[in-house]
Amino acid sequence: MAEDPDRVRAVTPEHAAYWQGLELSTYLGGAFADRSGGLITFEAPSVEEAEQLAADNHSVREGLLASRWLKEWHVE
Repeated sequence: MAEDPDRVRAVTPEHAAYWQGLELSTYLGGAFADRSGGLITFEAPSVEEAEQLAADNHSVREGLLASRWLKEWHVE
């Protein structure tokens, strides 16, 4: 996360509402215990759609992530 705790706190409710509003049946997400960031998992029809969903996230649009990555995961 960006080293701007006030901005992070201000955007966090919008960030959470965005993901909850998508109503993805397989969504799991939350902050790391040390509050250094978080992890989100979800299913999407394609990698491109998953990337778009992640890019539309308020934390990304506000530039609050020091880094982010998207990985396709095959669960067996």
